[in-house]
Amino acid sequence: MAEQFPNHQWGSNTNLLARVASKFAATKPGSWFIRQITPLDRAVLERTDAKYTILGPIGAPVILLTTIGCKSGQPRTQPLLYVHDGAMLYVIGSNFGQEKHPAWSANLLANPKATVAIAGQRIPVRAELVETDKDAIFARFVEVTGAYDAYRTRTTRDLRIFALTRG
Repeated sequence: MAEQFPNHQWGSNTNLLARVASKFAATKPGSWFIRQITPLDRAVLERTDAKYTILGPIGAPVILLTTIGCKSGQPRTQPLLYVHDGAMLYVIGSNFGQEKHPAWSANLLANPKATVAIAGQRIPVRAELVETDKDAIFARFVEVTGAYDAYRTRTTRDLRIFALTRG
């Protein structure tokens, strides 16, 4: 059996603050705001190996994903919400419903080797584009935050979902 990923989540995504934040994140101004605070969140996550996030009180499960830039060849790090599934983590390229795929997803398609920081650990991973059961996995992201439903309706592109396993 593959080794499990740590499961570390601060706060609860069912408290009042989380419910309000989820509704706000589903709006275009909310998505804009989250994109603006991402650099601050990245700094907090990097300093704590993803033990803490500024989104923590709302129960947002966040990892730092470091990929290799497909054009630059340089490491690129992005905080992402994830769905935990024991020996697998799922990440989704929603890009807040924007028309373009996020750069990190193109990086994983070009080179599936990456690193995640989660719960104070840095773990090498291998990414695989999910082709089956996407609706069931997407529903799990909606459970994390209903904003994903809004993101999907804002764009005509297929939202890429990746399964991350140790390796």
